[in-house]
Amino acid sequence: MSERQDDLATIAAFYRRVQWTAVALGVLWLLWLLAPVLSPFALAALLGWLGDPLVDRLERARFKRNTAVILVFSAMSLLLLVAAVLLVPMLEQQIVTLVHSLPGYRDWFVGTALPWVERRTGLEILSWLDPERLFTLIREHWERAGGIAATVLGYVSRSGFALLGLLANIVLLPVLTFFFLRDWDLLVARVGLLVPRDHADTVRTLARESDAVLGGFLRGQFLVMLILGVLYAIGLWGVGLDLGILIGILAGLLTFVPYLGPASIVVFGGIAAMVQFGDWQHLAGVAVVFTVGQIIESYWLTPKLVGDRIGLHPMAVIFAVTAGGTLFGFLGMLLALPVAAVANVLLRYAHERYTASSLYAGEQPRIVLAPDAAAPGDGPSPQA
Repeated sequence: MSERQDDLATIAAFYRRVQWTAVALGVLWLLWLLAPVLSPFALAALLGWLGDPLVDRLERARFKRNTAVILVFSAMSLLLLVAAVLLVPMLEQQIVTLVHSLPGYRDWFVGTALPWVERRTGLEILSWLDPERLFTLIREHWERAGGIAATVLGYVSRSGFALLGLLANIVLLPVLTFFFLRDWDLLVARVGLLVPRDHADTVRTLARESDAVLGGFLRGQFLVMLILGVLYAIGLWGVGLDLGILIGILAGLLTFVPYLGPASIVVFGGIAAMVQFGDWQHLAGVAVVFTVGQIIESYWLTPKLVGDRIGLHPMAVIFAVTAGGTLFGFLGMLLALPVAAVANVLLRYAHERYTASSLYAGEQPRIVLAPDAAAPGDGPSPQA
């Protein structure tokens, strides 16, 4: 009779797993269908999560919740507005400069760089690669785009429904962000009430650890990217590079991947210096900018702002963002890092449970050497 009851319990547990798997697949399918609609909600939730600690800090300073939300929301809106006013015209001008500079880069690659590589390696690159056609395609692409405004206008003209959706998202984003900021603690509390009481403490601990991992990565790394982007842009502009601001901002954005951000400064900055000036003095200036940026990042920015709070390997970040964008588009890219942070915490928790289980340790007592029993000739000291 007991064996029959055990079999029934096993079957019931299997069916519960099947049901939860079906629910998870259904949720993923629904997310895939509603990805365009959910994108502004996900972005607003992310902004609300980033701003909630500031709101809580103002509340502890005896501000009312609504007043604290208004102050934080106004500060975030002002920062975004200033960034848009300063960066958009600057980047548009840099792109125009890049388009006009493409013939010079083409001539340098065809007349200087590729022949130098051929002489050093013995490869006949020019015979199977047509740099002229490549640069022509790049130039035509940028000229057809005509800058950010022309790209947006072309997208709008192709689809009136897309225009309405874009305008709706732009209008919804600040409204949703404000409500997420105001009600974030209430939403978290309501979600917490849905967790089974037997697992509430475990889920609460894992949620706090996930929040710390994701917060450490986003807040710290975002500040590192911002500061380094500004430093690189100012430094390369000071060296005299026409594309210094564009290269500096690009290097700052790529800083979250080790070696990729600094490598972009060396490669793109070095090429720009050689094409524009063709002397070692400006190439040395790029090297100085690179060295100063690396010293500031390694000895001050990363230890102070990021430290060891990330817990996410750069390859995991790249894979998560790429996979999320492939599966769910822009919504997937927004949710990629939160999902990766939670998955990282859950994997660590599963590893701790596994190493503490009898499956890993076994049923028999282990015999280990005592710390003072390392001398040759001494017998091992058994310990349970």
